[in-house]
Amino acid sequence: MPTYWKGRNIIHFAASKKHLGLYPGGEATTVFAEELRGWDVCKGTIRLPWKNELPTELIQRIARWCYEEYSS
Repeated sequence: MPTYWKGRNIIHFAASKKHLGLYPGGEATTVFAEELRGWDVCKGTIRLPWKNELPTELIQRIARWCYEEYSS
């Protein structure tokens, strides 16, 4: 599973048959809970179905938040 790492795990992602899995951790999914409403979110996992357009701006904000929070 590809992982961005800087002294510790920052964020992971993986492709599956039906969705893109984004794994920013439980704290990130809590912080972005309102924006993630309507997506399949569970225990630090975000499942983004291929049939929907990817929310690239939201993914960028989550990834940047993870970097800022976890890379210190």
